[in-house]
Amino acid sequence: MEENMDESQSQKGCKECCERCVGSLPWASLIATILLYMGVALFCGCGHEALSGTVTILQNYFEVIRAPGETLDVFTIIDILKYIIYGLAAGFFVFGVLLLVEGFFTTGAIRDLYGEFKITACGRCLTAFLMFLAYLFFLVWLGVTAFTSLPVFMYFNVWTMCQNTSLVEAANLCLDLRQFGAVTISEERKVCTGSEKFFKMCESNELDLTFHLFVCALAGAGAAVIAMVHFLMALAANWGYLKDASRMQKYEDIKSKEEQELHDIHSTRSKERLNAYT
Repeated sequence: MEENMDESQSQKGCKECCERCVGSLPWASLIATILLYMGVALFCGCGHEALSGTVTILQNYFEVIRAPGETLDVFTIIDILKYIIYGLAAGFFVFGVLLLVEGFFTTGAIRDLYGEFKITACGRCLTAFLMFLAYLFFLVWLGVTAFTSLPVFMYFNVWTMCQNTSLVEAANLCLDLRQFGAVTISEERKVCTGSEKFFKMCESNELDLTFHLFVCALAGAGAAVIAMVHFLMALAANWGYLKDASRMQKYEDIKSKEEQELHDIHSTRSKERLNAYT
């Protein structure tokens, strides 16, 4: 009998411990962090490989040559975009950790775990600052999503032409890089539908793979936008809670001071009556 009671108590203790652990997790911030990391990883990985595939297509089928020295050409721009991708990956990894930590420290179960909790001006300012950063990065990711849609649109047109070679061959269409700003006006780098290079490009894996990698990068940027919206909602809820908790804390402080003053007044009067009686 005693063993069964000990087992039931231990199971009850484990259950309470699990409930406390589950309740202490900031689920909104955790889901947003996971979504942000997935979106950033998808955008950075697929975007980097798609840019490398673009370099291969330009060199093999359009015969574009890298300019000597430090001349700003399409290959230099692609290298700059790769470095931007590296910075995005590192920066948003740190930003996601900061938002997740902020979510942990504004969760009710965590506050109960640490005992008496005091709302400080620093905590409210930190939440407001993170809200500003989240809104700023939300606008940044909107711009990144819009920018990523451009190569998706261009590659979709090329991919559609390759899928309908029998229809476009008679039209004698040409892909001229000068229309996309990839080369200067004086350079003529184009591939026409009836040429051998066009058929080789359509039959190669680089075009199909690069197109689908850009599509995945666009999906990753969209996931990052959704994650930033999720973070904004979580931070706004945390800010509202901290504001209400700060007011409640001030009310409790005023109430305790008034009770202390009343207690001191009663104590003083009791002493005066006792002195008058004696």
